[in-house]
Amino acid sequence: MKINGKNYRTVWMEGTIIKTIEQNQLPEIFKIVDIIGDGAVISAIQTMVVRGAPAIGAMGAYGLAQAIQNLHQPTKKHIQHLRDKIILARPTAYDLEHGLNSVVVMALTGQTEDEIKKMALVAAQEYADRSAEACRLIGEYGNALIKNGDRILTHCNAGALATVDFGTALSPIRAAHRYEKSIFVYVDETRPRLQGAKLTAFELYQEGIDHAVIVDNAAGYFMARSEVDMVITGTDRVAANGDVANKIGTYEKAVVAHENNIPVYIAAPLSTIDFSCPNGDTIPIEERDPDEVLSINGRRVASDGSPALNPAFDVTPAKYITGIITEKGIYKPGELHLLKKQ
Repeated sequence: MKINGKNYRTVWMEGTIIKTIEQNQLPEIFKIVDIIGDGAVISAIQTMVVRGAPAIGAMGAYGLAQAIQNLHQPTKKHIQHLRDKIILARPTAYDLEHGLNSVVVMALTGQTEDEIKKMALVAAQEYADRSAEACRLIGEYGNALIKNGDRILTHCNAGALATVDFGTALSPIRAAHRYEKSIFVYVDETRPRLQGAKLTAFELYQEGIDHAVIVDNAAGYFMARSEVDMVITGTDRVAANGDVANKIGTYEKAVVAHENNIPVYIAAPLSTIDFSCPNGDTIPIEERDPDEVLSINGRRVASDGSPALNPAFDVTPAKYITGIITEKGIYKPGELHLLKKQ
């Protein structure tokens, strides 16, 4: 992605130091921070210094590889313990488990301590590179759905900042812009943490893509006026039947889009599809701090004494989804079984 005219990845590794863009400070401050130690990795994921399913997966992979470097005589038991510790950081995003498992499998092919440590680093880098390439291909396949003049609504941030690079939902939009299609993007603000207003709008502005931020409640207004041609979002986990968990509010957008005959596409790499999860009812939904709802930028906006509920995600049933854009092509929710062995 381009920031101030320079290309960046969201998360990467230099030697054994993890580098990531501090997303809590965007768009006001662009800052790269060092992440050292499994405790710092877990904190970065939990506090959303790094967020978005593929980016979390890469951070987990890098974090496990980094932690393995500090083990004396690493064993399968030690490595599995680290993996199990990091995976608890955020329960909904399946990419975290996928990234950690990739490192565990390759690291344990090593026969000596040095080989195990080397293979862990190799595995993490290969995982991040595969993830970035998957998102690039999502853009190429998704671009075929976008016509010149299309108006696209997206929810939360599923751009490069939510991945290693390119993005999921924003990757087709980036590709369409690169192919000089005239497009416009409605950016849901995405309460309570405003990832749309703060991050998606920031990315689109940096790339010069025409867009406008709208309040979450305005999406139906523009759909009813026939001013939205398609909805594209990312997802944190796709169940085997095609149900998807994504940022809270996605379900509402899909239902309203369905009522207005607007197609809804979900952009997701294969690493986000959990074939062990039969349907959306079995996806764990993270509950976050109520203060995220009760306050904005540290200032309380609700009456003193009022409580809040803060589910971070909701589940959109497969029946509301037109297609899922993957690095292998575009599939209907009922066709995901064709990807199981890929």
